[in-house]
Amino acid sequence: MVRAWPDAPVYTALYDESVVGDLVPRERVRASFLARIPGANRRFRYLAPLYPKAFESFDLSGFDLIVSSTTAWAKGVRFSPNAVHVSFIHTVSRFLFDRERYVGTMARGRLVGAMVDRLCAWDLEAAKRPTRFVANSQTVAQRVRDYYHRDTDVVHSPADVDRFTIGNGSGDYFFIASRLLPYKRVDLAIDAARATGQRLVIAGDGPAAAALRERARGAPVEFLGFVDDATIDRMLGNARAAILPGEEDLGLVPIEAAAAGRPTIAFRGGGARETVVEGVTGEFFDSPTPESLAAAIRRFEPARYDPLRLRAHAERFSPDRFIERLRAIVDETFAARA
Repeated sequence: MVRAWPDAPVYTALYDESVVGDLVPRERVRASFLARIPGANRRFRYLAPLYPKAFESFDLSGFDLIVSSTTAWAKGVRFSPNAVHVSFIHTVSRFLFDRERYVGTMARGRLVGAMVDRLCAWDLEAAKRPTRFVANSQTVAQRVRDYYHRDTDVVHSPADVDRFTIGNGSGDYFFIASRLLPYKRVDLAIDAARATGQRLVIAGDGPAAAALRERARGAPVEFLGFVDDATIDRMLGNARAAILPGEEDLGLVPIEAAAAGRPTIAFRGGGARETVVEGVTGEFFDSPTPESLAAAIRRFEPARYDPLRLRAHAERFSPDRFIERLRAIVDETFAARA
């Protein structure tokens, strides 16, 4: 998503104007040509080869300041030579640095492999375009340096802490809220729940849902599917702890859990090392195996965690703080334009 900011905000959406939610008047949303394809918002993964053209088709020539929020695509928008583009980047494109795990075994096929090769070439070229990158974590900042050879600032993504209430952890379960994708490693948590006999509740949906449900047969695991914010708040607040089993770019779940007064058991990798304070807001397991996670679950002691201290930690990631820091970088970059 791209926002031309600040005087006359216009948001550009790839295929569905609803992605910006209710915070933006619909008349200020300009969707790409992909919005005219029936079912685009349900079959978006199949449209990936068209994404570069879609973003490059946006006419931003009338703006002198552009702020984008990007994983793979929005950093590649075109703009006037005298304009400034600050790109807030959530990750380097996964098909670039983790192709097989993200695209799957299809990437080994000649046709799909050639398509991904073209996307990688475009991605590397597009990464040269923004005036300045701002990464959402030190993990992502290092990827930007490694793959794009660009320097970047770091401003942690915000969490809507105000939508969470402090719970008492009275439930008998551990909790996962996640898209069900292979790289999220929910499979580790399922196997660990089976090994420990501890109840695990999983909220979320995604392409891996069927395989994960099959894997969980006979284990003390419950799938809620997609649930609303109020349910997430209640389930987090009552959980013994949240579990973050995969390596995340940043990982908002530990922050949201802390906002609900609950700690997190997280894999010691990626952005979780920046959002979990060991022994204060949660603890880590060191190896991406069910055995390592099961050991962390067995030694976990919920009584050692103070809900008010957890909430105070979450407040460090409030939207107001994020906006203040990002705006300062944008203003500085705009003022320094040649």
